[in-house]
Amino acid sequence: MQTLSRRTFLESVGGGLYGSALLSLLQSEESSAAPSRNRQPSVGAPRAKSVIQLFMNGGPSQMDLFDPKPELKRQHGKPYFHKIAGEVEFPEAAGALMRSPFRFQQHGECGMWVSEVMPHLAQRVDDIAFIRSMHTTNLTHELALFKIHCGRMLPGLPSLGAWAAYGLGTENQDLPAYIVLDDPQGLPVNGIQSWQSGFLPPEHQGTRFRATGTPVLNLRREFSEPDAITQAERAFINEIDQRHRRQRAGQPRLAARIASYQLAARMQLATTDALDLQQESAHTQQLYGIGQKESDSYGRRCLIARRLVERGVRFVQLYVNGQIWDNHSQLKAGLESCCRRTDQPVAALLHDLKRRGLLDTTLVCWGGEMGRLPIAQLAGGGDGRDHNKNAFTLWMAGGGVKGGTVHGATDELGFASVEDRVSVPDWHATILHLLGLDHQELVFPRNGLDERLTGVFEPRVVHEILA
Repeated sequence: MQTLSRRTFLESVGGGLYGSALLSLLQSEESSAAPSRNRQPSVGAPRAKSVIQLFMNGGPSQMDLFDPKPELKRQHGKPYFHKIAGEVEFPEAAGALMRSPFRFQQHGECGMWVSEVMPHLAQRVDDIAFIRSMHTTNLTHELALFKIHCGRMLPGLPSLGAWAAYGLGTENQDLPAYIVLDDPQGLPVNGIQSWQSGFLPPEHQGTRFRATGTPVLNLRREFSEPDAITQAERAFINEIDQRHRRQRAGQPRLAARIASYQLAARMQLATTDALDLQQESAHTQQLYGIGQKESDSYGRRCLIARRLVERGVRFVQLYVNGQIWDNHSQLKAGLESCCRRTDQPVAALLHDLKRRGLLDTTLVCWGGEMGRLPIAQLAGGGDGRDHNKNAFTLWMAGGGVKGGTVHGATDELGFASVEDRVSVPDWHATILHLLGLDHQELVFPRNGLDERLTGVFEPRVVHEILA
């Protein structure tokens, strides 16, 4: 009796209804098992099931938002450039020390200092862990963005979200594991490079969802037909696709394209439901600032982010257009505008996640790619700040993070991190740890090397901020 190979068996039975059903089951089993050949054991039970990254393009000013510096106020107007000449992007324009235009107050049971320009977030500080001692390796936007998103100052590498999707997969087969909610007003300064999959399988790249209008273009059917016919068509197309794929082994882009079409079919109902904000009460929409001129857009995307993680999406990123936090001039007006757009929606997101019991399993991260200098942008009394790679502040909440804490410190003027310094690889390792992944063991073999998000660096998990 002749023994049939797996391929011959599938091809012989694939023409019938039962064969299509069997093929679908085997394909699902294969697709879920195959990536695990490249993945390694996790560090244990995850504290977070999902991540919402609120990325603030441009480099928010730490000494004007979360890291008050009384000494900067006392030394306002004094020369300082000669001490940091090699750390200024535009030395010909550098000015004297410049105090913050904002007042700071302590908030919450933890007594956290927060600038007056963020009144809504100030009410949530007991849920937040601030890292005041972040530092990076380059003070230009593009390279700093590659570093914060992909781990190294190189284009074409997988992003943090892609690594999370690769390492953990998805909990909802009808939605992508990694979704990006970019700003309707425009892309970030580096376009779509912040959510690429790099050398990882292409299906792990971020999927862009639109916050208004049709969530994903060309997703809906152009005509109506009975569901039974649609299902039969899809089964037949799936059979042809898989036969075509088996004949062309080692083509990840082909596999990703087939998977994307299959996902698109399942998404037709799932995206409509997830992005339908009319299902939310008027009170909830008002909480997020929806309907208000400046906060409406970001509020909608924060609320959508909550609805997505509620439905099992693994990683959600929110961006603003351009680099609105890059305040080289008109610092006061610029920061006030940024905060009017984002402060209320971000605080509402934390509040809403907590009241729904989702904050314990959802890690929320806020921050940009760098910080700002304590000196004025212009000699003779400017009103902006230049880039600073030596110090910046970001915060994390939920998902196993200990709220109401401050980790690390900068010097008396806010120029450099000096206590319990945290690098970008440290931060990446901490996020992976909270997701139950070991940064050393989450690898992808390429050209004889085990590639990692943290590369060849030796980062440490920042256990001090973990609950």
